[in-house]
Amino acid sequence: MPGGELKKLTITAYKDEKFSQQASFTDGTSSSVSVMINPEEYTHSHTLSYETKNQAMGTGGETIRYNNTEAETISLKLLYDGTGVLSSPNPCPDVFTEINKLKNVIYKYNGSIHSPNYLKISWGNLLFKCRLTSMEINYTLFKPNGNPLRAKINLSFKGFIDPDTLNLSVQKESADLSHVRTVMAGDTLPLLCYRIYGNSAYYLDVARINKLTDFRNIKPGDQLIFSPLSK
Repeated sequence: MPGGELKKLTITAYKDEKFSQQASFTDGTSSSVSVMINPEEYTHSHTLSYETKNQAMGTGGETIRYNNTEAETISLKLLYDGTGVLSSPNPCPDVFTEINKLKNVIYKYNGSIHSPNYLKISWGNLLFKCRLTSMEINYTLFKPNGNPLRAKINLSFKGFIDPDTLNLSVQKESADLSHVRTVMAGDTLPLLCYRIYGNSAYYLDVARINKLTDFRNIKPGDQLIFSPLSK
């Protein structure tokens, strides 16, 4: 078939936030599960959050300032079928059993970490570290005895970054952090304030914090403290 060998979307459970230790289950079930049928599509959402501030009276309109980048999310729909119509020539799996395998990996409470598992979704060039946020199962076809033959599953996941990695990814210019900046050739205090805070008007506050008697008299090699903006 085009694109080479068929690869199934796989979800692997981990018991640590650094994704270094796969989860283990007392009943011997695998820490990884492949879907029965690959999804036809999935939605990968990226959201930016902004603060809205009204302009001064009489000017009209409003301004927005970047607040933070929210965790990415992925939503996908899976189909589990036990009729044989959509399956390979292999014996048709039991839908209820297969869904329980999926739930065991992504939904079941893990007592060793006091929460459901950390998850890694892999399929093609998708590699997404996350936690499950919702799982909706819609059974649509049944055997005469009431056991399900077909089910549609809606899954939502929120991206997860461990705290250490998140701290390393924070920009040094963030206005929410106190940090030290070394003055380079051509720097002025208003210019540095504009780069860090997005507003050069804070130069007098920074000068006061650094006990500068003349904000114009900074030179390359000087180290200045830039504190968080008051909310």
